[in-house]
Amino acid sequence: MCSFLILPMQRVTRLPLLVDTICQKTPKDSPQYEECKKALHCVSKLVRKCNEGARTMERTEMMYTINSQLEFKIKPFPLVSSSRWMVKRGELTAYSEEKNGIFSKKMSRHQVYFFLFNDVLIVTRKKSEESYTVIDYALRNQIWVGPCQPEDLNLSPTRTTAGMLTSRQGTASHLFRLNFSSNRTGEKVPMILGAELLNERARWISALGQSHNEKRNSDRTNAMQVEVIRTYTARQPDELSLQVADVVLVSQTVEDGWYEGMRLRDGERGWFLSQCAQLITCQATIEKNMQRMDRLQGLETNV
Repeated sequence: MCSFLILPMQRVTRLPLLVDTICQKTPKDSPQYEECKKALHCVSKLVRKCNEGARTMERTEMMYTINSQLEFKIKPFPLVSSSRWMVKRGELTAYSEEKNGIFSKKMSRHQVYFFLFNDVLIVTRKKSEESYTVIDYALRNQIWVGPCQPEDLNLSPTRTTAGMLTSRQGTASHLFRLNFSSNRTGEKVPMILGAELLNERARWISALGQSHNEKRNSDRTNAMQVEVIRTYTARQPDELSLQVADVVLVSQTVEDGWYEGMRLRDGERGWFLSQCAQLITCQATIEKNMQRMDRLQGLETNV
């Protein structure tokens, strides 16, 4: 039933591709060509408004839900804002050193739950499935993220010594570093974090490293292109919903079967399963897709 209800909206979002194809097949010296161009401008404007309206409603509902689930143990701030939206959320393992006697130290760990928005990172501890205690937060431009190896913690993925890796966290060995400026204390906070899955580490680094991503994604010429062969529905805020025949420019691949990329028809970015798409190898098709993307995105900025 849900698939039938959403079908009319899916058809609307694909109209620019259909009208663009008609424009390309229409002789430029014919009177119908100018009418096709006008239709393309109009339908692109319609789709943009539909996308913005749906996105705004979804984001607003999510912000109110999250706001009701957070309990501030520090000075609170107004979370709900029309200019704020969720980028990624999830639980990670945080590692830190503690003194174990006079001359030795041991590595301790605890679970943290991150809410990453477009302008702020909120660090919490999970109390229940719908309740979180806020312990710190930082502005997005005060965050630095980078790689980390198990050796940095004297950890081995196959070793489980004295309180290091429990069965629940035994796979949280995909590590990365995070530094941020605490809005609670004003101090620099260094963290070593562990994710259970390889793609989760890649997704957190991508989401947290905003400026690096913008630089990396600026070069689209050599980006790998894939065509969607199986519908994919986003389950998390950083994922990308796809329909059959969608074309995606892939900016990052992860060995455990995930792609990060940009949807050609509207420029939306996100993650999706690699098994839902197949590689485009024909150079002529690749060039044609790039030209189409430039046309459609050019229209979006001019409507």
